[in-house]
Amino acid sequence: MQPHPNVRAVQDALDRAGALDGTGQPSAVRLLPDAVHTAAAAAEALGVQVGQIANSLIFDADDTPLLVLTSGAHRVDTAGLAASIGVTRLRRATPEFVRAHTGQPIGGVAPLGHPRPLRTLVDTALAAYPEIWAAGGVPQAVFPTTYAELLRVTAGTAAEVA
Repeated sequence: MQPHPNVRAVQDALDRAGALDGTGQPSAVRLLPDAVHTAAAAAEALGVQVGQIANSLIFDADDTPLLVLTSGAHRVDTAGLAASIGVTRLRRATPEFVRAHTGQPIGGVAPLGHPRPLRTLVDTALAAYPEIWAAGGVPQAVFPTTYAELLRVTAGTAAEVA
């Protein structure tokens, strides 16, 4: 069976970037038996700590998409983050806004594999884990990586987001 086009786009982006997992092997998208729409569900399915899940959250930052990769162990402080990045309005994006800018559904938004690069912030709390897991383009797809690799492959900026 052919993988979903979103999963293929994410794997292709990982391959082009030479992305590695926590053991130094190439990152590979893994399909789980069921969709995992929350960090807790993903952590349970993978047998890892919830903090190791890199939630991909799309925000509408003054009408521009902002991807925040945050640890599943906490929530984004939108007021504090807006002030730190110099935007007047930072709010969770609508499903339509998310799909328009990522090509992916909420619950499966990956850190990469989008039609165009997105401004990306990566939660510094993720640095505490030797391996982290991110969504792979659809709600049942995930892939392993590291904090350093996530910063590199997304051209992201380290940020305190909670």
